[in-house]
Amino acid sequence: MKTLITGGAGFVGSHLAEALLARGDEVYVLDNLSTGSIENIEHLKGQARFHYAIESIMSEPVTAELVDRVEVVYHLAAAVGVRLIVESPVNTIETNVHGTEMILKLANKKKKKVIVASTTEVYGKGEVVPFREDADLVMGPTSKGRWSYACSKAIDEFLALAYHKEKRLPVVVVRLFNTVGPRQTGRYGMVIPNLVKQALLGHPLTVYGDGTQSRCFTYISDVVGALIRLAEVKEAVGEVFNIGNDGEEITIMDLARRVKTRTGTKSEIVLVPYATAYEEGFEDMQRRVPDLSKIRALIGYEPRVQLDEILERVVAYFTSDQARS
Repeated sequence: MKTLITGGAGFVGSHLAEALLARGDEVYVLDNLSTGSIENIEHLKGQARFHYAIESIMSEPVTAELVDRVEVVYHLAAAVGVRLIVESPVNTIETNVHGTEMILKLANKKKKKVIVASTTEVYGKGEVVPFREDADLVMGPTSKGRWSYACSKAIDEFLALAYHKEKRLPVVVVRLFNTVGPRQTGRYGMVIPNLVKQALLGHPLTVYGDGTQSRCFTYISDVVGALIRLAEVKEAVGEVFNIGNDGEEITIMDLARRVKTRTGTKSEIVLVPYATAYEEGFEDMQRRVPDLSKIRALIGYEPRVQLDEILERVVAYFTSDQARS
């Protein structure tokens, strides 16, 4: 199988590339390194079946050639992290909407299968938890730039499903829930790497808001396995799937306490108002819990790595790789 991963030098993309290569695929990666890192794929460069291009997906000649070479496109390229979204709303909207439009247009020429990565953010202010794929999406006002990411990814989903319905393009949409693992950076606001790095450095552990907001965390290997399997199953085409972990929902305050225990740090936990961390009037999602019944029914998906083991692995990664991180 020949596959293309847009955003393939990013956290999820680089792990997906590893897994596809391990099963014998020929893998092409396209990334402009705006949020990804060449270090994430450095160890793959020597493999004969690995190819990469440092370029934007908006470069139509480059992207068209790569799409033409493969059978499946994993479209992961997107603006990443709440901090980047708040600071660069124009880039967020343009990258997500126009980038996805480019991939779908080019893939449609020869009906290449596209796996479109979406996000829990599309559930917005929804309060019916756990979140089902067919739930209503409740967005905040357009005056709050924080919701530009959610809206842009929802448009991506609408566009992908429209290509499937109108043009019969084989697409699968996946909504990823708080994915964690090695090579994830806290640079753009990812909570577990931020807390672990702060603890290991002896810095205060920063918790935004009042710390009562809760999340469920998914290990990268579980996500990658689901992505690969969904690309193989014809019944997944034209559908939307949550990929996450429903094993343990935890508040961010309790998460910080658990990181303290796991690392043995004496660092204090400090509450930081959203207005200080992001912008005045910032709104957060109070809970993010996936309903996994749909993906379980189709491919028998079960998250294998639970929160304590996730934290253990992340701590081990940053402990062994402290200099580079």
